[in-house]
Amino acid sequence: MRREAIKASGAAAVGPYSHGVLANGFIYLSGQTPVDPITGRLIEGGIGAQVRQCFRNLVAVLEAAGLSLDSVIKCNVFLTDMGDFATMNTIYGEHFSEPYPARTTIGVASLPLGARIEIEMVAVRS
Repeated sequence: MRREAIKASGAAAVGPYSHGVLANGFIYLSGQTPVDPITGRLIEGGIGAQVRQCFRNLVAVLEAAGLSLDSVIKCNVFLTDMGDFATMNTIYGEHFSEPYPARTTIGVASLPLGARIEIEMVAVRS
């Protein structure tokens, strides 16, 4: 199996990993936290601002692969506070249309750099 790394200038990486990997027609996007790719720092603001930054980073990776949010088939959302679920869910819904991707939302103890959210995706090339 051949793997092709996807690197996006509009996304941040805080470790030794690819922003995404293409394999067998699927693009596996690494989880994106709300890090500003220019400063390398966690953005300021509440959960709403953090969710929006995660999506900006993820869209940058999708675009680097020649795809859009319409290509996403699965999302995993990690929240450090499930009290943020309603806000995340509203903003998440602004980014997708029916049929929505499959999704799992998981409460976790902590995330890198003190982020309140991380989102990862799987997309497919039609």
